[in-house]
Amino acid sequence: MENTRKINDKIAENLIYYRKRAGLTQAELAEKINYSDKSVSKWESAGGVPDIYILLELSKLYGVSIDELVRGEVPEKIEPIVERKKGLGKRVWIMLLSSGLVWLVATCLFVGFYIWNSDSPAWLIFLYAVFANAIVLIVYTGLWKYRILNFLSVSTLIWITITCLFVTLHLTFENLSLGFLFLIGIPLQILEIFWAFFRSLFKRKKQV
Repeated sequence: MENTRKINDKIAENLIYYRKRAGLTQAELAEKINYSDKSVSKWESAGGVPDIYILLELSKLYGVSIDELVRGEVPEKIEPIVERKKGLGKRVWIMLLSSGLVWLVATCLFVGFYIWNSDSPAWLIFLYAVFANAIVLIVYTGLWKYRILNFLSVSTLIWITITCLFVTLHLTFENLSLGFLFLIGIPLQILEIFWAFFRSLFKRKKQV
């Protein structure tokens, strides 16, 4: 009996932590999972525990596994969702500033090459700037696990790499037929789609 009470207390502690971290009141949580706030209050006061279906629903809502929800150790300090939003804002600014730096360098190079030789295809610098920008975004989105942005950045990198290669070779060898280069992008894009799908699937299974 005492052991059951300890388990209930632990689950209650975790439920309170993750609810507060998500910035939800008991009533708001109850509305999201279609239960009464009395039930939520009962779980959080260790008067009972949610059934497995509710635990599964809560684990999806909070982005944690059922094991973390039931047995995991939660920190003493609650990190509210607002704090994470602030962190997201900083990361967006970092990505924007990094992208801005890439385009500033590209603009300076363009002006320099144009002054040096106005007949040279200096505009190619901006094409390669897209390539460089895509790499910068892939690094940041991979580091911070922004999967959708990472997918878009990788897709951009695939097609801009082929475009840069096509344009550069076309300017060098004018009579060469190079349209076939874009066919390379099709299997690469399909592989990226499959990779993103299986990565997302693996993450869901891990949470459950």
